[in-house]
Amino acid sequence: MPPLTVLIKPASGSCNMRCTYCFYADETQNRATENYGMMSEATLEAVVRECLARAEGSCSFGFQGGEPTLRGLDFFRRCTALVERYRPRGLAVSYFLQTNGLLLDEAWAAFFREHHFLIGLSLDGDRDLHDACRPDAAGKGTFSRVLGAARLLDRFGVDYNVLTVVTARTARSIRHIYRFFMKNGLVYQQYIPCLDPLGEARGLHPWSLTPQAYGDFLIRLFDEWYADRRAGRFVYIRYFENLAALMLGRPPESCGMLGRCGPQLVVEADGSAYPCDFYMLDDYRLGNFNTDSLPQMEARREQTGFLQESLRGLDRCRTCRWARLCRGGCRRDRQGTALHEIGQNYFCPAYLRFFEYAAPKLATLL
Repeated sequence: MPPLTVLIKPASGSCNMRCTYCFYADETQNRATENYGMMSEATLEAVVRECLARAEGSCSFGFQGGEPTLRGLDFFRRCTALVERYRPRGLAVSYFLQTNGLLLDEAWAAFFREHHFLIGLSLDGDRDLHDACRPDAAGKGTFSRVLGAARLLDRFGVDYNVLTVVTARTARSIRHIYRFFMKNGLVYQQYIPCLDPLGEARGLHPWSLTPQAYGDFLIRLFDEWYADRRAGRFVYIRYFENLAALMLGRPPESCGMLGRCGPQLVVEADGSAYPCDFYMLDDYRLGNFNTDSLPQMEARREQTGFLQESLRGLDRCRTCRWARLCRGGCRRDRQGTALHEIGQNYFCPAYLRFFEYAAPKLATLL
């Protein structure tokens, strides 16, 4: 097998926040079992052992939720110990974790630093913007606690990116958000377009992102980033860096820019495996690490037709002048109201506008 990337949900969909746009809260309501509880150490061991036995070259373990830190720090200490037990000589192992930051303390930060975790910290801008969409389970704002988590990670020298969900309001406020991040030294940034619920038409919620709004967002963000890069100020925005790689003939590291779904594995708390974080649904269940091998799960991936489905709806893209940069985009943005209905990217008009505007300028930085 090639290098492996495995995304684990150790607390299933459990979370100590109630974000208005949470895609996973919606996703879990579209399967028979909404929440699988907490992952057992036995299941964790089954995942680690099988993945390390099959991976070639490298294996990356990621953790997401819900909120993965709800599983407790001892679980993650157990994970790194299991990796050391089962890792073959010469196999490189890395870790990443996406968190809302509410439970982080010095013990967590020291652990992340010791084991070189890359952290994705969710922050949607300043206090007003963040708290409008990301309250805790009691309905209280979380901005101060999340910014405090960022300062904690800074103090311990932990590598992290700020993850910002792009909503209608975020899109309108992106210049303010970007400048707020830069003022606070948050120079590693990742922006993720929000998802409408499965089975619904797009654009029905106050936070829903339209193609027009997303195109405006991309152009405004690019202008801020481009001006800073031209002035010699460092800032990393994942999407723009991936576009630069594509223009140089290099492969992108972002799954949604590959042109088709990749061979990912996402693991729920009971050990069930799925092909994508956006499709942890009964129709696409590949097996379970407690009972099945990776080759068996890969065979099931072929049987579900998941990878083949990701190639649908790309006919118009083949004649598009921006196909080499867009590649059709993420399958989830081409999802129709029916589960197996895959068409043209919802944000296609946004990308067309953005590439026409930004591609010539981006080329001057290469």
